[in-house]
Amino acid sequence: MIEAPQSFITRQECDKLAFQNGFRRTNGEDAGWRRYGSTTAQGAIWLARGDEGWLLALDHAGVIAEIELAPTELPGPGLARYAFADLGALYAVMPRLYQLAASLPDAPLEIFREKVKTLPQATEAERLVVRRVGQDIFRASLMDYWQGRCPLSGIADAPLLRASHIIPWRLCDSDAERLNVHNGLLLSALWDAAFDKGLVSFDDEGRPMFSPGLSEGAREALRWQAPIPLGSEHRKRLTWHRETLFQQDQQ
Repeated sequence: MIEAPQSFITRQECDKLAFQNGFRRTNGEDAGWRRYGSTTAQGAIWLARGDEGWLLALDHAGVIAEIELAPTELPGPGLARYAFADLGALYAVMPRLYQLAASLPDAPLEIFREKVKTLPQATEAERLVVRRVGQDIFRASLMDYWQGRCPLSGIADAPLLRASHIIPWRLCDSDAERLNVHNGLLLSALWDAAFDKGLVSFDDEGRPMFSPGLSEGAREALRWQAPIPLGSEHRKRLTWHRETLFQQDQQ
């Protein structure tokens, strides 16, 4: 059973939770569910309190697929709903929820279109400016998606991290693909250089594959702690990378 309408205290707690985690647009309340949106993230969220505890509803299919939460059978808004025993448990998932909503398609693409809609693109120099805008947005999106850390090495020093395209920018057939976080890995500088040159790739489990052309010393320098956690969209593009760019034969 959901509080409907929500009590003053519950409304205050829901507003605080949403506002502190990037969802600062209040869109009313319906049957006890308070709805929130964001100017920087895709989709809407709903918050409520009921007999099951604190409740969250989502309508972003991409976030639902990657948030790693078990939905409940509770009826309500959105595409999926989740119950939390206490407010602390709900607070714990909100930063990741926002990171995904801000980085998954098509959020980076919409930001890019808005930023470049008035920029001229007649000359090569002007097109280079537009490209740099896109690359900056792509990097910021990967920082959100990968939580500011190289998933292989654990390095979290931002100056040492690179936004690595799986299918290179120049070979993508659309801006949507260039800015898709599933076409990117956040790698430390040395891993990025090796990946970009086709000296390393990754299998479907996220484990590194080393080219025969890579020296033993270079392999030792490419230390890693754990495989990269990959979804199906990453795997699809990494198949392309292995078949097209990875140097599988001795050069």
